[in-house]
Parts: sequence; structure tokens; C-alpha cells
Amino acid sequence: MTISYKWLSEYLPEEIEPEKLSKILTSIGLEVENLEKFESIKGGLQGVVTGQVLEVTQHPNADKLKLTKVDIGESDPLKIVCGAANVAAGQKVLVATVGSTIYPVNGQPITLKAAKIRGEESQGMICAEDEIGLGTSHEGIMVLPQEVPIGTKASDYFKPYTDYIFEIGLTPNRMDAMSHFGVAKDVCAYLTHHHKQEVRPRSPFTNNFKADSHSAAIKVTIENTEACKRYSGVTISGVSVQESPKWLQDKLIAIGQRPINNIVDITNFILHETGQPLHAFDVAAIKGGSIIVKNLPQDSLFVTLDEKERKLDSADLMICNAKEGMCIAGVFGGAQSGVKSDTKNIFLESAWFNPTSIRKTSFRHGLRTEAAARFEKGVDISNVVTVLKRAALLIKQVAGGEISSDIIDVYPSPEDKTQVGIKYHYLKKLSGKNYHPDAVKRILTSLGFEIIKEGLDELWVAVPYSKPDISLPADIVEEILRIDGLDNVQITGSMTITPAIDENILKENLREKIAGYLVGLGFNEIVTNSITNSKYYNEGELAGSAKMINSLSIDLDVMRLSMVETGLETITYNLNRKNKDLQLFEFGKTYHSNGVGNYNEKEHLALYLTGQQQKDSWKSKQNNIDFYRAKGIASGMIQLCGIENPHFEVTTVNGFSTALTGTVSQQQLITVGEISAEKLKTFDIKQPVYFIDIDWLLLLQLAANQTITYREVSKFPAVQRDLAIVVDRKVTFEAVENVVGKVKVPKLQDVQLFDIFESEKLGHEKKSMAVSFTFLDEEKTLTDKEIDGMMNRLIQGFETELSAEIRK
Repeated sequence: MTISYKWLSEYLPEEIEPEKLSKILTSIGLEVENLEKFESIKGGLQGVVTGQVLEVTQHPNADKLKLTKVDIGESDPLKIVCGAANVAAGQKVLVATVGSTIYPVNGQPITLKAAKIRGEESQGMICAEDEIGLGTSHEGIMVLPQEVPIGTKASDYFKPYTDYIFEIGLTPNRMDAMSHFGVAKDVCAYLTHHHKQEVRPRSPFTNNFKADSHSAAIKVTIENTEACKRYSGVTISGVSVQESPKWLQDKLIAIGQRPINNIVDITNFILHETGQPLHAFDVAAIKGGSIIVKNLPQDSLFVTLDEKERKLDSADLMICNAKEGMCIAGVFGGAQSGVKSDTKNIFLESAWFNPTSIRKTSFRHGLRTEAAARFEKGVDISNVVTVLKRAALLIKQVAGGEISSDIIDVYPSPEDKTQVGIKYHYLKKLSGKNYHPDAVKRILTSLGFEIIKEGLDELWVAVPYSKPDISLPADIVEEILRIDGLDNVQITGSMTITPAIDENILKENLREKIAGYLVGLGFNEIVTNSITNSKYYNEGELAGSAKMINSLSIDLDVMRLSMVETGLETITYNLNRKNKDLQLFEFGKTYHSNGVGNYNEKEHLALYLTGQQQKDSWKSKQNNIDFYRAKGIASGMIQLCGIENPHFEVTTVNGFSTALTGTVSQQQLITVGEISAEKLKTFDIKQPVYFIDIDWLLLLQLAANQTITYREVSKFPAVQRDLAIVVDRKVTFEAVENVVGKVKVPKLQDVQLFDIFESEKLGHEKKSMAVSFTFLDEEKTLTDKEIDGMMNRLIQGFETELSAEIRK
């Protein structure tokens, strides 16, 4: 969840520094995962000032450049070389001074230095709007009104909005903290407890709501009172739908929201201020002047705001007029009933919808909206009308018009507050801390709990409507621990543990061994989400997939069928941040289904390689990662496990341009391949990516079957002989190895290919392969005669099987 520091501070009675506030939030269970500065204009226009062009002359050494002198309010004017065609004497302009850093809209930051351009001195830069983030135009320099004073800081003139943004890792049960005011109440409860005096948040709500007339009342009927326990609304007439004021746009943009118009922006503002979703209807779309909250028949058709026609389920709650549906309640608006540019009269809705109903509808239609995310966790049913009044007054403020009806509030069966009792000895047992009753009461009352009764070892409280998740004594303990500070949880002086004994430790040991090997080669381990996007797979592949019934989002709707896609997402993330040289590995699972409820998961070790293996240096040249690097690492890992080298064969694998499969004991253990350009295009990756996929359980099985043997290091020297053979260009080194295997030279220890040479001088479609042979006799020193004999047998084999010629 995103929280604005400035916005949050409006509800706090005292100013708290962002870093200190971050620690408080984390301490009370609202873990701050990230705190960063927000600037509506990157760099905040620091070092940019207004100036006046005094004179413009032609650059003596460049037809398209001009020499200018610009007054920025200092003792001497600046000499600046300018390439803009529209620069002219007398203009008021923006000047980036030497030492300042500017942030072009499309490009990297630039720190300005005094320089000579085509032999002429330049002491700064006259800026176009796209060069400093003020716009996208590059048609020429930005010309300011003549009344702008010379030497004014651009930051003072344009007043860019700055803020600090907290990214909070909110737990699913904390609906009460899904708003700025909700977070402020928690912070004030913390301050109350630790300052030992009451600290109240500044409330955004006022008591000055009043209807201007009663000319446009709308009748409201709730047919499904279980799915909608409270529905309220108000009519506002004569509004002007237009762009929102700057203060409203700044607040929304800072938290990642896109401003739309003043009406919609106010509903979004209220959502993030109070946690209560609102919806604005065009009164012209409310046929019959009535709103009916009900369910429509199964498979009824409804066109939503995104102009998609959807088949409704009979369980989907709808907001209807006298003739038809207008909105999927609490989830998504309709195409015909929303606010448009020519809307003059609106009906503003504030309601409480059943969390279970909203969640099911949201997932059923794949509509994961911010409103649905809040309704499905349970909003404050007592605050529905209070929030509506605040929103109506704000709309009147930013869009004009008049409130043309009283508040309509249909609340058939008012909810009672949940009552929970807690015993102090139970609190001590769970928290490990002995709290004074006064401290407990102070914490709970500051959070909005109402003390019902208390005894020597017991306290009964009424839970505020804003905390629908609290129903047990353990929930009360959690609230007390949070406000006291989770970092204040006491740790006992001793800990009791029961050691576990695990006899089957091969899996963990081998995993650690391989991970260490890969890290030593420059790899980094990653952990990616096993839930991914179905758009990565074709229909045939999806037929065997394990689909998510209740997906977290539209983009996370299927269990991954391959390790490739989630790894490529990580590579894309890094490439977008200029981290281009990557070697990554992951232990993960893929999932498949036979379509009738049987699921299978398979464990993998996946490796991803892209970019440069070695950068340019004074000692060596750049060396890009290639297919052979990937295959070499794959073979090295297999050898590390004590398993014989796999038998590799070229094969065709979907999504790969080149691929090898390696088998051991006639079982496919490994796939090595280069991912196809078409696949990479899906992830906007423009450089080659190599992928290694190992069947992890098969690797464990093969490793477990290996017997560790030891032998003495030979006392006698090994002998190496090289041989160059000319063969057809299509002959592979594997064919050479096969011939060596057929010849069966027992004292041959190793065969290595160390050079390939191709030339028309060798003959048409011919190539030369230089091979090194290593011989060793562990009982004596080999003689030249013995080695020559073995070499001759190999040569005969090459000549017979490969029609090879020996290069002299």
C-alpha cells in the first residue's frame, strides 16, 4: 500500500520526520518496505534559473548554432551556445547553470559543465521544456512571460510538488489501515501510549453539511439486504466536470493514481483518505428516479466501464435503476451510468457491501479494482454517511453546483458492535509482558475501542466498526502488542529447543554444493513467483495448466508451466535498470494438470545467462556469454555430482532457437538452449538469453546411486598428443568422440577439441579439427612406440568412420 508523507502529516497533530515516522509505522505492524522521495519534476529544477537573452549572434563555426549572452541576475552575463531555432534577444528563458543536473523526459540525467562547443565557450544551457521535465515538446527553447523576474529559481516559479512515499507491506486483515486517516489513527495511538497523554488525529470530517435544496431526491430500495446492509447517497446538481485543481492532482499522482476529472478524482481522494469507496452516477442515467440494489437473473448481459460486455452471475450484486443495471456493486461501474464531460447532475453513492459477495464477483469477472479490494476486507459501516458528507462538500468545492437532496440513508438492520473479553493473565501469556491495566485501557481507547466493563483480571471492550477482523482475545493482544511496539517484545533469557535429526540430507547438501559452485562462477540466486500470467502460453499449453480459481490479479492467473517465463521477467526488470550482464539460477517448481483435478508438480534447477562473460580491460577483451558457455556450465554441474557426462543431442524445443537435451541412463536430465527471438520479444529483451533446465529430482536420484571411490594418484606421467583431421563440415565433435569410443583405447584418459579451422584451401565443405589426446599407464611410463600404436589405431578409426584426412 502506498502512503504519502505530506498527506498523512495533515492528520497528525505534530510533525514527525519521514525516517522517524517510518520506524514508528514498522514498529506498529505497518512495515515500511520502501521510503523514497517523490518529485513531480525529477530533480526539482535545482540549479535552473530564469534569465533574459541579451544578444544573439551566429556561431562562426556552425551554421545551426547561435552564440548568446544571457543575464541571470549575476554580475556578468553567461555566454551560452544554443542550437534552438527560436532563440531571440529579449526573451525570458530558463537556464541550467554549470554544476546543475537536468533530467530530460526521454534520456539520462545530464550534469552540466563549462565547455567549448565548436571552439566557443558555453557556460550553461538554455532549456526546452522536455530537457528539464516540464513537458514533452522539443520544438525550441521554453519562452517565459516577460513579467518573470530575472534570476528567479525555477523551483520557486513552477513550484514542483515534492513528497516522501511509504510503501507499506500491509497484512490482509488490516482494512482499518488501508487509508491515510486510518494510518494516522494508528500513529496517534502509538504516540498516546508512549507520551502517556492523549494524542488525537486531526479529523477531516466537519459538521457543516447542509442541503442547499431538496429538488432532486432519488428513491433507494435494497432488495438483497444480506449483500448490502447499508446504502446511502446524495444528489449534487449543476456541477462542472473539468480538470481537478493542482492540490488534488498532486496528491493523487504522488501515490501513483492518474487524475481523470474533478468528480472521479474526489472519489479516489476519499478512497485513499478514509478507505471508503464511493461511486458517482450521472443522474440522467437513473431512469425512473430510483436506485434498486438487487441481483439480476443468471447470464444477464451488462456492459462495464471498459466497454466489455459481461455475462452476470445470479450472485452478482447490481446497482440498478427502474429498468436496468447501472453498476456491478462495489466492483466496477457501467459504461452508460458514469460521469461524462457533459454531466451536470450526479448521485453520489456510499455503501457497505458484503465482503464475501464482493470478492467472489471480483474474481469471477477478473476485475481487481481498488474499491473491491477494500469492500472484500470489510469497510467501516458506521462511517458510510460521514464520508459521504465530506465527499459531497469537496465536490461542491471543486466542481461547483449545489447539494440538492438530503442524505438518503437506507440501513434496515443496524449492526451491533462486536464485544470481546480479555483476561490479563492471558495477555501476559501470549505477549510475554506484564502490562499495567491503565496502559491496556489507554492503548485500546486510543484505537477506538469502548470499555464496557472491567474486573480484577478481565476487561470487556466493544470493537470499533473500522476493525471487522477483531473477534477473539488473541486479536486484542495483537492490537496491544502493535501499539506498544513490536520491537519492544521482550526476549527471555533462555530458549528451549529440541534438535531434529534428519537422515536424508542429500537433497540439502547437494543443493548447497551446487549453489556454492554457481556463486563461485558469478551467478546470483533468485526466487520468482510460481504464479504467472497465462498470456505467456498458447492454448495448447494452457490445456494442461493448473489455473488459479481465485487469482491475486489478472496478471497472476496460472501456475507456471515452465521456469523460462518468470526468469525472463527478472531479466527484463534488471535490463530496464541497465544491469545487462546477468547469470542467475533458481530452484523452483512447475505445475501441470490433466484437466480432471489431478495435478503434478516438478522440481527444477534453472539457470539463465545473458550479456558479457568478461568486460574489456587492459589485459583482455570483451567476451560475450554464448551457447558453449552454457553447455560447459551444465556439464560441470553434472560432473560435480559425480554423474557420468550426459549424452547430448540436438533437438527442437518450443520457445528455443537452438536446444540440446542431455540424457543419462536413457533418462532426460538436462536441457540447454538459446531462447528464441520471438519469445524474448514478449519480454522486450533485445540481447541473447541462454537457459539451462535440470530435472532436480532425477539429478538427486542419480547422485544418490553414485558410489564414491578413491584411487591413488598415478606415479607415472601422462603423455599428450595432438592430431589435426580434415573432415566434412557437418561432422561434429560428438562423432569424433563416438569413433574414439569404438576404437577402445584403454590407456586413453581424455579427449579435447582445442581448435577448428575452416578454409577453401582444405577443400569444398571441409574443416580441420585439432584434437588433443591424453594417455596414461598407471603401472609404468609409456614409450613412444606404445603411444604411436594407439595413435595409429585412432587415425585408422577416423579414416574409416569419418573419411578423415590427417593434416601434416
